[in-house]
Amino acid sequence: MSSAVAAMVDLVDDPFEPDRPALRPVSSMPAVRKPTAVASISLDDPASDDVLGPGIVGRSAALRDVINEIEMVAPTDAAVLICGETGTGKELIARAVHHLSTRRAQPFVKCNCAAIPAALLESELFGHERGAFTGAVAQRLGRFELANRGAIFLDEIGEMPLELQPKLLRVLQEREFERLGSSRTIRADVRVIAATNVDLPRMVAAKRFRADLYYRLNVFPVQVPPLRERPEDIPVLVRHFAREVAHRMNRRALKISSSAMEALVAHSWPGNIRELQNLVERAVIRSTGDELHVPLDDLENDVELAGSAEADGTLVEAERQHILAALKKTRWVLAGPRGAAARLGINRSTLQFRMKKLGIMRPPVSGEASA
Repeated sequence: MSSAVAAMVDLVDDPFEPDRPALRPVSSMPAVRKPTAVASISLDDPASDDVLGPGIVGRSAALRDVINEIEMVAPTDAAVLICGETGTGKELIARAVHHLSTRRAQPFVKCNCAAIPAALLESELFGHERGAFTGAVAQRLGRFELANRGAIFLDEIGEMPLELQPKLLRVLQEREFERLGSSRTIRADVRVIAATNVDLPRMVAAKRFRADLYYRLNVFPVQVPPLRERPEDIPVLVRHFAREVAHRMNRRALKISSSAMEALVAHSWPGNIRELQNLVERAVIRSTGDELHVPLDDLENDVELAGSAEADGTLVEAERQHILAALKKTRWVLAGPRGAAARLGINRSTLQFRMKKLGIMRPPVSGEASA
């Protein structure tokens, strides 16, 4: 079994505080520990020597590469495009870029382009004047104004409507825009950090994303590797999440069998770190003694799903099948602690958006009249 080498986690939604410690330079990281063969593994060891900075722990080669890139680009004002699969910690990387920049004391404003309806996204980003549209009863500042002198994080940038992309391009080029319903030009000094889990060059080729906007965003790309490409990260992640959840629930210290840990390391984790975090939390809730009882049946179901998705050969179909599996397991309940959104580790609004985009519709219940 691999030693606990690396992990990358986003534990809190709060922005980094300016006085929190910076990332530890890669050159100062200690050597990798040798693996030990034990029947059970304690999850109470804080492993402080694995901490590289706020929210980032580990020592893997893949993580070192990402940290090196963050440290190179952070002091500049260059646009950063963070690429990686869902659940790999792209927001954490964006926060680290901001935390290490000269703008660290200024606002870090988030906007999930997939979670906001297309009709409202322009107002969210650029603001509006009173009376600009039905329901606009007061003036509202947009997120670019709120992020002035700081940074804005545009998550899932590939979901931005095509008609709104020229206005974002103008902000990147000219640093100016107008609120909806106003002709007054507003200037804003904002660093743009974007993230995507889709293939933007392919979207550009398909005329679904502007080429000029792509090149403006892609000044400094950072690729976050999926969890399946760095299985040595998994033991540290399991230990970290188990300790966090046990502490939050006022539970005793836990340990895990080596066979269970090996099963976690061998899993492909299509949902990446977010999926692992959710599984560990379920395991802590279900555990009554001092040993972590991992729901291995859930892993087997995910392995079958991943295999069928790989046979299909497309990431879109893989995502569709993953969502469908969660919906079937929860009997098409979207919200709530046992709903499909919680199982997938996303917000209900994001799940609804993805369902609509992927053409997923709830099948009629027996006895319902068909449309």
